Amino acid sequence: MARIIIIGGGVAGLAAGIRAQSGGHDAVIVERHASAGGNLTGWDRDGYHIDNCIHWLTGTNPVTQQYRTWRELGVPLDRVYQGDALYTYATDSGSLALSRDIDRLERDLRAYSRGDDREITRLTRAVRAARTVCGVSAGDNHRAATAAEVVRHAPYLLPYLMMSTGQLADRFRSPMIRGFLRSLLSDCFGALALLIVFATYCADNGGIPAGSSCSMARAMEERFRSLGGALLCGVGADSVEISGGRARSVTLADGRRLYADDVVLACDPACAFGRLIPAEYLPEGLRRRYADQRRRLFSSFHCAFGCEAEKPLFSGDLILDLPERLRRSFGTDYLILREFSHEPSFAPKGKSLIQAMCFCTREHSMRLIRLSGERTLYRAEKELLSSMIEGVIKERFPSLSGRLRCIDSWTPATYRRFTGAPTGSYLGFTLPAGRIPTMIPPRIKGVANLYLATQWQQEPGGLPTAASAGIAAAQAICHAEEKRRAPRTKNAQPVLTAE
Repeated sequence: MARIIIIGGGVAGLAAGIRAQSGGHDAVIVERHASAGGNLTGWDRDGYHIDNCIHWLTGTNPVTQQYRTWRELGVPLDRVYQGDALYTYATDSGSLALSRDIDRLERDLRAYSRGDDREITRLTRAVRAARTVCGVSAGDNHRAATAAEVVRHAPYLLPYLMMSTGQLADRFRSPMIRGFLRSLLSDCFGALALLIVFATYCADNGGIPAGSSCSMARAMEERFRSLGGALLCGVGADSVEISGGRARSVTLADGRRLYADDVVLACDPACAFGRLIPAEYLPEGLRRRYADQRRRLFSSFHCAFGCEAEKPLFSGDLILDLPERLRRSFGTDYLILREFSHEPSFAPKGKSLIQAMCFCTREHSMRLIRLSGERTLYRAEKELLSSMIEGVIKERFPSLSGRLRCIDSWTPATYRRFTGAPTGSYLGFTLPAGRIPTMIPPRIKGVANLYLATQWQQEPGGLPTAASAGIAAAQAICHAEEKRRAPRTKNAQPVLTAE
């Protein structure tokens, strides 16, 4: 049995701990925040519950491998909300929704086609192909794709591999379709990433589990504890002692030293390399990705409104064009609104919750991060941006005038404090055109028993990537331990030892 110290209690750390415990090892997760879950979190404000993370969760279709992975990690998926549409793009001239029914999506696109019939046929054919390549086949989405089906459908995706989302949108004449394709992801993403999002939702594989982010985090934590794992919350790691090419121990902020056979870094790389361990150990694959200007980092500005209306005036996610006068303030062209009618407990009875999000470029993120050092100016800026967003909502829905109240706002500076990412990014690198997602191996070169488990190992990050990274690190440890560990002696040091 190996003694494993896991630094970071987010999805990657919890997944590593669960798989390690299931493999017969002894894992301790060290989490500097008061609770585990990482970005999989939420908080309460004035009787409302604000959900930080899940817009949709890949892996809610029982025929997929990702579904089986979530169940192994303790996530209950017996109650999943799957709306009729993932998002709706709306302008003064109409609206267009990403329907879960591919046939309906195709009909809706043709309603705005204006000579785009050929491109619509290619696009929807590629979405069907991506659904199959992602593992789901047949029109009812209740059958796993066979290997032969995957091979047969993969070529339909190749024309989009070298294309960005912006380039894909520009192939269409219709302004509505162009806006619809651009509004969900930024132009710097590869078109393939957008097709995978479309395919995931159209395969009934992108629902929202009951209770959303916090419930999912608690379920994974309970699974880890039920297997005998130890979770230390409210105390961070200060350093990892490395000598003789091995990680020997982890020193905590309170002075305790935890001895280990193996150590897993399940935190943001910016929190690990150069702080917990020397920067020279940063894997070359990550080093190249940080240096690649095509792989952009982004964050977002958020605010939440309590609404004096029991039923929202839209369903799911609604994406609006930001007025030209506001685009420079946010660094984006779009405003994303979310409603939570699928979770009545998130708002007091007779009221509803609307959350708003605007993606920020690196420059806008850094401006807000720098401004956060001046508390008065920072608070004033948040209030100004929130009032701008409130104005856009009222322009779209005049009946909400006087019925909205901003209950909270948060920025890239918030995420920087929470995750340690320099730009406040809560996702990994964007996936640019011409790139197929590849996972950086968990082993850290130069230290025999040190492993990496983070969403940053594969673009564009996210919860499934974090879970896969954690499982891969634990599997690598299990494999190495089978090869190298001799029978444990009676004098072996305990996992927790205070100095």
